[in-house]
Amino acid sequence: MEALKENVSSHTYFFLDGFDELGALRPFLFIPFSFMFAVSLFANFLLLYVIISQKSLHSPMYILIAAMSCIDLSLPLFFVPHMLLSFLFDWRGISLTGCLVQMYFVHFLGAFQSTLLLWMALDRYFAICTPLYYQEQMALARFLKFVIPLLIRNLITVLVVVILAGKLSFCSRNVINHCFCEHMALVELACGSTTINSVVGLMSVFLVPVTDFFLITASYIVIFSSVLSSGKSSAKALHTCVTHIVVMTVSLIIVLTAFLSYRIRNGLPAGVRLFFSIMYLFFPSCFNPIIYGIRTAEIRNFITQKVATVPAADRQITHKYPGQHK
Repeated sequence: MEALKENVSSHTYFFLDGFDELGALRPFLFIPFSFMFAVSLFANFLLLYVIISQKSLHSPMYILIAAMSCIDLSLPLFFVPHMLLSFLFDWRGISLTGCLVQMYFVHFLGAFQSTLLLWMALDRYFAICTPLYYQEQMALARFLKFVIPLLIRNLITVLVVVILAGKLSFCSRNVINHCFCEHMALVELACGSTTINSVVGLMSVFLVPVTDFFLITASYIVIFSSVLSSGKSSAKALHTCVTHIVVMTVSLIIVLTAFLSYRIRNGLPAGVRLFFSIMYLFFPSCFNPIIYGIRTAEIRNFITQKVATVPAADRQITHKYPGQHK
């Protein structure tokens, strides 16, 4: 009986062996991922600096862009440094508690990448479709009714996923085929049935990024209709909205590919699946500052002025609706 208990005792320490099939080439992954990490940190720090230092940018839309930069700045810190050390020095170990904590923050912050896009879409809807009531609708007290429900949704959804993963027993293997503690990468090591974990994990994907995507798309359809029916010049507004939808679509495709690859045995190579799992978190952190920051006229003008070291009084920043491009 004691021997049986010993055999089914759960592992509490794991090894992350992502991209192990590359063998001696694995350490070279440090170069591209460290470059992306540096780009992400620099671009998001720059964007935050511009928004904080310029009082003219202290409006709801730019505050949302700053919040996105905070998320994009924080998220890689929870998994990229450990991943880079693993590539360079072969540091692969992580405790179950550390794994669950990492899983929670990675997925919690990842959920906010799409949720922030939804809040930005609502801002655009109020600014374009109801411009006379924009300041009233975007007042903090009113806008919180859109913030708090989604905040609670993300908090509870990710918490349930992580708690269910923490209740599993890992009695056979303790080697995670990933570079960080991704939910299904840990769950697939468990002994016994993991159907509930798989279903709940899939539901969380459709409840957060997929739902956000459809709500964003619906808001932009209303914006398109409003702009076209008003007879006003629509090129810039349509360009902004289309750009955001394209970025959201690419991110959603990466997310669904990563999540469904663990549930549908389609012969997708482990390295490819792992790459998609990393990129659905890393891609927005690198490209959001460009899409939502550098291409915004006011922010781009400020950065250009700083680079050219031209006194601020020599130039005028034309204030336009955030997100419209020259």
